[in-house]
Amino acid sequence: MNKNTKIRFNYIVGAAISILLLWNIYAQVKKQWNGFDAEIWKHATDNFYLYLCIALMFVNLLLESGKWYLLTNSVEAVNYPRVFSSYLAGMAFSIITPNRIGDYPGRILYLGRSNTFRYVNVSVLGVMSQLSAIFIFGLCGLIYYNIAFPAMVAKVALVLCAAANIGIAVVYWRFENWLPVLANIPWLRRFAVYGKLLNRVTNRRQIMVLALSLLRFSVFTAQYLFLLRWMNVAVPLAEGFIIAALFFWVIAVIPSVALTELGVRGNVSLYLFHNFSSNTVGMLAATMGIWLLNLILPSILGSVLVMRMRLLR
Repeated sequence: MNKNTKIRFNYIVGAAISILLLWNIYAQVKKQWNGFDAEIWKHATDNFYLYLCIALMFVNLLLESGKWYLLTNSVEAVNYPRVFSSYLAGMAFSIITPNRIGDYPGRILYLGRSNTFRYVNVSVLGVMSQLSAIFIFGLCGLIYYNIAFPAMVAKVALVLCAAANIGIAVVYWRFENWLPVLANIPWLRRFAVYGKLLNRVTNRRQIMVLALSLLRFSVFTAQYLFLLRWMNVAVPLAEGFIIAALFFWVIAVIPSVALTELGVRGNVSLYLFHNFSSNTVGMLAATMGIWLLNLILPSILGSVLVMRMRLLR
């Protein structure tokens, strides 16, 4: 296939994927928006909280793309604009996959470099750092919830979350210790290769990646809390932050398809925050707002950037 044919192929396929992603996002937004009363946003109070959340949306984008930049540059030198574009493309792919599992594959596909296998390797590290942040904050939220609203289900969740934190920490920091075991089990042997590649990532870089994940989760949680306040949901600042963190942990452990995710989020929000406020309309609106700001808007931009993706080189 000559160069001109490859160029035409890339543009045609890229445009087709882009249109498909944009149509899917439109269909999701339309479906979710139809379930809301147009007057719902009149419950909003001080728009300062909304402007603050919009500003934090860009902070979130910079933190996550910065983390991805650290990971990709442990493989090979990649400039930041390309890394940022690949991150947005991953967002677009994630919106149409269960539990957003298409995020990192979308990023790697956009980069389209020769070191795909090593990108998969550092993606594992990125996923584990993200899971670690979610479960650390989830553990804090469950500790508070067990003290404030004791229940057997909450106790079981606390124990499971604590065990998961230990498991994630072992995988993230000491994966190489399991290499001899993996190498002796035929069907697990291929994972030993991932461990060897992870050894190339320095401890300092791992700390930085985890720190960015924790910071991003903090910003994300604060953003949701501000949206609740914007929608006139009276939630105490400290307790509200902890419950908001717990909210994102619950969402992370519940399997869901992006199309129905907003409904799941709304129900979880109502369950967790009903102890603080009876403003169910405001809770649902805040849930809709966080979905639009942090998933839909970046995904739209990422879908447009997919047109620049080069499948053939």
